[in-house]
Amino acid sequence: MPVMCGRFRWGVMAAEQRPLNEVQFLTVAEVASVMRVSKMTVYRLVHSGHLPAIRVGRSFRVPEQAVHEYLRESYVGVEAG
Repeated sequence: MPVMCGRFRWGVMAAEQRPLNEVQFLTVAEVASVMRVSKMTVYRLVHSGHLPAIRVGRSFRVPEQAVHEYLRESYVGVEAG
C-alpha cells in the first residue's frame, strides 16, 4: 500500500513496516555522510522523488531504511573480465 510522505509516495511492504516510534529519521547531513555525497546531492534526490523524505519546518528528514533501500537498488555489480 503506497504511503504519502510529504509530497512523495512510496510503497511499504507489510512485512517490513515498523511502528512509527521505531522508525529512525536522518537529517540531510547524516544521509550525505552515510552515502558519502554532498548535501546538495541529497537535496536533489529528495526533490526528484528518488529518496522519500518528510519536511520538518524548513528541513527534511529521511527514513534511514529508505537510504539503505536506495543504496541497495542503486548498487552496480562489477563483472570480472
